[in-house]
Amino acid sequence: MSKQGFVEKINQSYTLKGASIHLGSGVIQGEIIADAKVHLPLKMMNRHGLVTGATGSGKTRTLQVLAEQLSNAGVPVFIPDMKGDLSGMAKEGESNEKINERVNALGVSFQPTAFPIEFYSLSGKNGAQMRATITEFGPVLLSKILELNDTQAGVLNIIFKYADDKNLPMVDFNDVKKVLNYLSEGAGAAEIKADYGKISSATASTILRKIVSLEQQGIDQLFGETSFDIQDLFEKVDGKGVISMLNVSDIQTQPAIFSTFMLSLLAELYQQLPEAGDLEKPKLVFFLDEAHLLFKDAPKAFLDQIDQIIRLIRSKGVGIFFCSQLTQDIPANVLSQLGNRVHHVIRAFTPNDTKALRETIKTFPKSDFYDMEQQFTQLGIGQAFITVLNEKGIPTETVVTHLVPPTSYMGPLEESHYQQILTQSDFYKKYKEKTDPQSAFEILNERMAATETKETAQNTEANQPKTSTRKEKSTFEEVMASPVVKQVGKELVRGVFGMLFGTSTRRSSRKSLF
Repeated sequence: MSKQGFVEKINQSYTLKGASIHLGSGVIQGEIIADAKVHLPLKMMNRHGLVTGATGSGKTRTLQVLAEQLSNAGVPVFIPDMKGDLSGMAKEGESNEKINERVNALGVSFQPTAFPIEFYSLSGKNGAQMRATITEFGPVLLSKILELNDTQAGVLNIIFKYADDKNLPMVDFNDVKKVLNYLSEGAGAAEIKADYGKISSATASTILRKIVSLEQQGIDQLFGETSFDIQDLFEKVDGKGVISMLNVSDIQTQPAIFSTFMLSLLAELYQQLPEAGDLEKPKLVFFLDEAHLLFKDAPKAFLDQIDQIIRLIRSKGVGIFFCSQLTQDIPANVLSQLGNRVHHVIRAFTPNDTKALRETIKTFPKSDFYDMEQQFTQLGIGQAFITVLNEKGIPTETVVTHLVPPTSYMGPLEESHYQQILTQSDFYKKYKEKTDPQSAFEILNERMAATETKETAQNTEANQPKTSTRKEKSTFEEVMASPVVKQVGKELVRGVFGMLFGTSTRRSSRKSLF
């Protein structure tokens, strides 16, 4: 087909009526055709997407371009910063020879732009501390980061069920350990046997060891109050959507932790947001980088929950984009729901690579313009095969696209600038201090103390002469029958234990989908 025919075909497929993101221009026979413009409609961003490609192919800059244009359109974004090199989005970009060459080839202008950024961190070192309570996190996600087997995960489910039934909010690891000990070795062991089943000491010990191991790694910082409020992800500044950036560069050695935590945020969004229907643009777009970590060794219950979220969260105005090296990193049932695809170069050096390449090609609409198996291995940096859903939900023409460059700075932000943003952030101040509310730990301690006091009183009464016991009992009952004394007693117990353990009244927990 001629170049003119190529331009007509691409424009027919990618010309849109509503607002869109400009991704770049089509490439055919090695030539960049500036007039063959490739767009992604904003209203289809909640049909989810996938960005893949080999290391060094330009995936990070593609994410940067998408986040920038979403922010410009007034759409808030959540994005993880794996190596710390996306933080430069808070600063205007700088023109150079490569950028000039790219914008000239695409026939676009380059306008350096800084974007509103909120920095978050799971350790609290590089941004506002993101936390969740144990209750919010739920047994499925907690089982994953503890790497529990099916039997151990079953016990954890019993712990959560008991805590829910008995109104025992679990805020942090101390609460989990307390409930686990109470039900396996303490007074609660007999209590739960009929309704929940017996918890073996061996299984309980294994779970405790795994919790202690995470505590020694500092992971306990993730759990507690004040827990993160998802409404803070929907901020705008001067009409631009705020880019909430989770800096995970300091916990890269614990990838399962941050990937699972991001999924817990999605679960919160899924549960709390109202139905929105089809919108002209999404309320929020959520990027999941290193997506393969979510699915590695994941149990079926975990995969089922992800599948449910992906299917239903789009109706709440949230789009999800997965980012990974290979299409095969994503389970087929999830992959089938990702309508927008940006695939960078695939390196086919081994038989397995070749097999992966051919499987990837099968996920694209057939193209009249390319030998896709050959073309996929020859894509340059900042080029990608693209197909998206048009405004009617129909897949567009598969096209090799020369992508537009980011307009913000491509690289890490200077430390002084980074700290300045943190200092000025209301969210950094909001989540900085960890609180210690009344939760399962304190409630069970109170319960065990009350039981011990009762048993002591019964033993004392049993050792006294019968005549004296009857008289004193009668007097005691008369005094304790007074409503005033009852209230004083109640406040006394609460005050003593509140002072002893430093607790405060806890706000009601938001229960997670998990």
